[in-house]
Amino acid sequence: MIAKFKSWLQHIIHILIRPRQFFSKIVADGNLEESMLKAFMYGLLGGILVLGLQLLGGATITFTAVFAKLVVVPVLAVALLFVLAGLMMMVSEITGGERDWEIAVKGLASVFFIYPVILVVNSLAFNCWSLWVVSLLVDAYVLFLLYNIGVYCMKGNKIKVGLVIAAFAAFAVTVYVTDYRLGWFMLKNTGAALKCLV
Repeated sequence: MIAKFKSWLQHIIHILIRPRQFFSKIVADGNLEESMLKAFMYGLLGGILVLGLQLLGGATITFTAVFAKLVVVPVLAVALLFVLAGLMMMVSEITGGERDWEIAVKGLASVFFIYPVILVVNSLAFNCWSLWVVSLLVDAYVLFLLYNIGVYCMKGNKIKVGLVIAAFAAFAVTVYVTDYRLGWFMLKNTGAALKCLV
């Protein structure tokens, strides 16, 4: 167990400190099942952690809540993996990078360790202000990961990838400065988002 935790921690450190070295090693080998399983397991882990935090917080746990966290969230993680892979293929097409679906899926699956962390961090927001801070930090980090995958994994042109990510960031800003942010916040933490209405 300790060895697995150390390996997981080293994996995170490599992505943060040496993204070029990490993402450059990802190749297509015809094994998409492992990436799907990884996304599902991280989604399940995230659901369990959020459920645990809700129990510790004294929330009433219903069958619907358990079903959502232990079934819906992992399935959504796999769906999210493929949606983001499609997004990365679009970025790669624009920036002259790899046009390999498997590489896009594997590159994204390699950073899905962040999915349970994002779920837990979002659930920790307790009011509108904390949800703003958490949401901005999470979205900025996701854009950082997408940039690194676009450049080092998909081998897109750095400047072009930077411009595409900047366009995504601009779109995110328009969401944050309009009333659409409430819908975005509701997806992350309904309880904290409702406090933004007060």
